[in-house]
Amino acid sequence: MRGEYLIKRRVSRKIWVGSVPIGGDAPIAIQSMTNSDTNDIAATVVQINRLEAAGVDIVRVSVPDMRAAEIFGCIKKLVKVPLVADIHFDYKIALRVAELGVDCLRINPGNIDRKDRVRAVVNAARDRGIPIRIGVNAGSLEKDLQKKYGKPTPAALVESALRHVEHLERLNFHDFKVSVKASDVLIAVEAYRLLAKEIMQPLHLGITEAGGLRSGTVKSAVGIGMLLAEGIGDTIRISLAADPVEEVNVGYDILKSLCLRSRGINFIACPSCSRQNFNVVKTISELELRLEDLLVPLDVAVIGCVVNGPGEAKEAHVGLTGGKPNLIYIDGKPSHKLTNNSLVNDLEKLIRKKAAEKAIADANLITLN
Repeated sequence: MRGEYLIKRRVSRKIWVGSVPIGGDAPIAIQSMTNSDTNDIAATVVQINRLEAAGVDIVRVSVPDMRAAEIFGCIKKLVKVPLVADIHFDYKIALRVAELGVDCLRINPGNIDRKDRVRAVVNAARDRGIPIRIGVNAGSLEKDLQKKYGKPTPAALVESALRHVEHLERLNFHDFKVSVKASDVLIAVEAYRLLAKEIMQPLHLGITEAGGLRSGTVKSAVGIGMLLAEGIGDTIRISLAADPVEEVNVGYDILKSLCLRSRGINFIACPSCSRQNFNVVKTISELELRLEDLLVPLDVAVIGCVVNGPGEAKEAHVGLTGGKPNLIYIDGKPSHKLTNNSLVNDLEKLIRKKAAEKAIADANLITLN
C-alpha cells in the first residue's frame, strides 16, 4: 500500500549468476558470504541453507587454495542457491572451480597481476558461460595507484576498476559486474557514482569491513541507501562482523525501506512514549520473533496512541492504533477493537490471516497476468 514514489534505476547490462539475473530490469539481488571453514563441508552447507532460508539470492564462498577448490565442488552439488567463488592470488584456483561448476568468479585482478593469467581465467569463464565480478577494494589497490594517489580515493578505485574493465573488454568478455568497495562510506559512495557514469555493466554494492551488527548496519544503510536512492546498484552485500544471516536480513530491510524489494513483514512502529496505551517495544519484539516465517510482503503498523496511529494504520494492510480500547484497521479501514489482555496473540492471528489472504490474491494476479 506504500511505495508510490518509485526510484528510477540506472540502465545496465543484464548478466546471469546461475539462475539469478543481475542488472537490467531484474530485482536487486541480495548476496552474503559464508564465514565457515570451506574445508568443513557440513558446516558450510548448513550455513548456505540457512542463508537460503533467510532469502539470499547468491552466496559467496572463499576458496583460498586448491584443496578448498575441490571441496567447493562437493559443496556446489549439495546446495541449490548459486555460488560465487572468491579467488585471490592463484589463478589456477579459478580455473579449477570453473571446471567444477561455479556460478560466478569473484577476482581481484590487482592480485592476479599477470595479464596472461587473467586471460586464462576469462577464457575459462567464457567457455562455460560463467560471469565474473571485478572486485576492487580500497585495502588492496595496486601499488602504482597507491603511489599515484597517496591513499585510497574514489578516483583511485575507479581507475583501478576501469583498468580491469578495459582488459576484459579487450578480451571481448562482457558478462561481468564490478564493485569498488571501501570501508569509508563517502569514498565508496563517490567511487560508485563515478563508475556508474563510465560503464554499462551491473554494479555490486557494498561498504567493505563495515563493522559489527549495529555499526555495520548503519554504515551500510547510509552508503548503500544513498546509492540505491539514486538508482545505482544491481546487487548488494552487507558486510557485517556477525552471523551472515543478519546480512540478508539487513539487506532486505534496506531494499524494503526504498520500496525496491519486498519480502516478509514491513513493520511500522513508533518508538513509544508516555502516551502509549500498550507496551509498543515489547509487542513489536514479540511479533518480529513470532512472524519471521512469513514471506508474504505485508505492511503492519503498530502505533501506541491516536496522534499518528490512525494515519499510519490507514496506509497499512494491518494497523493497530493505541486507545481505550485499541483499534484495529484492515486494509486502511477501521475493523474492530482489541484489549491489552491478549494483544500479541490477537495481532499474530490477524496478521497471519491477512498474509494468507494476500498470498492467494497475489497468486491469482500472477495467474491472470
